[in-house]
Amino acid sequence: MTSLPHIILYSKPGCHLCEAAQAQLQQIKSFRFELEVRDITTRADWFAAYQYEIPVVTCDRGDHEERLPRFSSRTPLARVEQLLQNALKL
Repeated sequence: MTSLPHIILYSKPGCHLCEAAQAQLQQIKSFRFELEVRDITTRADWFAAYQYEIPVVTCDRGDHEERLPRFSSRTPLARVEQLLQNALKL
């Protein structure tokens, strides 16, 4: 049995771009993955790494995280799905 891809969204409370990215990711139904939302205000290392870049989407590869392509709230859902599928090599 293979495990599902583990997608991580780095976000912070009150970030409308982050909320939009999370909503888009939650709408994807063409393939399955686990979505973890990480609040960058809860850890200094996350905050230092992503404070000026959120939302940031990565894939947990076990031994490292791989940053996935950035998309905007105006990116059509089909294009977001395609970007993720290509990045995840599905």
